[in-house]
Amino acid sequence: MKLHDLKPAVGATTAPKRLGRGTGSGLGKTSGKGHKGAKARSGGGKGPGFEGGQMPLARRLPKRGFVNIFAKEYVTVKVEQLDVFENGAVVTVDALKQAGLIKKALDGVKILGNGELSKKLTVQVNKYTASAKEKIEAAGGKAEVI
Repeated sequence: MKLHDLKPAVGATTAPKRLGRGTGSGLGKTSGKGHKGAKARSGGGKGPGFEGGQMPLARRLPKRGFVNIFAKEYVTVKVEQLDVFENGAVVTVDALKQAGLIKKALDGVKILGNGELSKKLTVQVNKYTASAKEKIEAAGGKAEVI
């Protein structure tokens, strides 16, 4: 048996409905959609969440909370992750991308104080936690805000 000899089992497939091919086909004229109404129309039918005219759940429930549209979203990097850089290196947003520690900068990069740092680095990012700044400076490096 070769690849070109393969076929589905008998009865496993059915021919597609050939709609609108004349009245003799049995699926001509209205093409199986009946007469008029929403389901007969192009793009017709009820949308997701429609509950038969009852007030949909999404509209019955009260609105909750508040979303600040001006909030800045920072990408976080732990201090221990900075150990991938060589001693004395300058760590910038681009350097973090190249090292694979972040994918994109969003509104900026923030260094968190998780873990320990054993190398002297000059870190140039947007924000630091107090503990992260202490750990970078304790290792002999600099924490510069850009």
